[in-house]
Amino acid sequence: MRKTALGLLALGAAALIWFAAGWYGGGSSDTETAFTVPDGATLTSVAGKLADAGLIGSADGFLLRAKILGSGDPVQRGEFAIPAGASPATILDTLQHGQVVRRFLTVPEGLPSIMVYEKLMAEPLLTGPIPVPVEGSVLPDTYDFERGEARVKVLARMQAAMTNYLAEAWARRKPGIAVSTPQEAVTLAAIVEKETGVASERRMVAGLYSNRVKQGMPLQADPTIIYPITKGKPLGRRIRQSEIAAVNGYNTYTMSGLPNGPITNPGRESIAAVLDPAETQALYMVANGKGGHVFAATLAEHNANVRKWFDLRRARGELD
Repeated sequence: MRKTALGLLALGAAALIWFAAGWYGGGSSDTETAFTVPDGATLTSVAGKLADAGLIGSADGFLLRAKILGSGDPVQRGEFAIPAGASPATILDTLQHGQVVRRFLTVPEGLPSIMVYEKLMAEPLLTGPIPVPVEGSVLPDTYDFERGEARVKVLARMQAAMTNYLAEAWARRKPGIAVSTPQEAVTLAAIVEKETGVASERRMVAGLYSNRVKQGMPLQADPTIIYPITKGKPLGRRIRQSEIAAVNGYNTYTMSGLPNGPITNPGRESIAAVLDPAETQALYMVANGKGGHVFAATLAEHNANVRKWFDLRRARGELD
């Protein structure tokens, strides 16, 4: 009897060891594996998917061990990175308490809405259609998303970010600025964004255009000529005289004041520059050959700066 009892104990111990080893022992996958838990998934449905993916040996065995040895917390939705050789215990803990894999999409400053649309539509890990967003409604930034997330949700976050930032920035605006509404601020900031890539002169460019708005002068910003033609995409050639003379709601050579709306999605710094422009008498600017601009308060001074710019271009062999 004693030998029989000892044998049963040994057999029971072996069974417990086997049962625990099937839970805590390493898995068969030798590489990290992406695994997605869909909305509304249960542990039972997840176990089946894990077995189909070869991450566990048996869905039934996984569920039995999970019930006895695992946590009762629900699995999360989203994409998870299952480590190479992960045990069933590690897999369940990852799905219940691990970090969802986040992926990133960047909208650079000055990207027009048609190209925001194309960027979102080209991301294969996003799903569903979106409209082309309203110009100026997206805040340039880096946004995270999950595999399988709807594009409309990602776009909504981008637009909410612009709404929230604009509200905060507008509340801090300086008195006496050239714009009277947040939308006008975005419209002018979009021109500033397109006219300079030099961060240090944004407020100066904003000051120049603010002066022109206040004096009722045409802004004469080349990017506003291009916008009706390409919706903000690069023109790829020189602007034609007929395009400079075109009359429409955006061409600031043939109209005074602000265009009908933004010509791109401006970033935070360009918006901030419009709401706190440099105090300047400047009304004109021309390239300085170093990536920035030379500013002038009078047309005579500006013409002299233009002559210097053309002399520099001739010296470089850029002009006949």
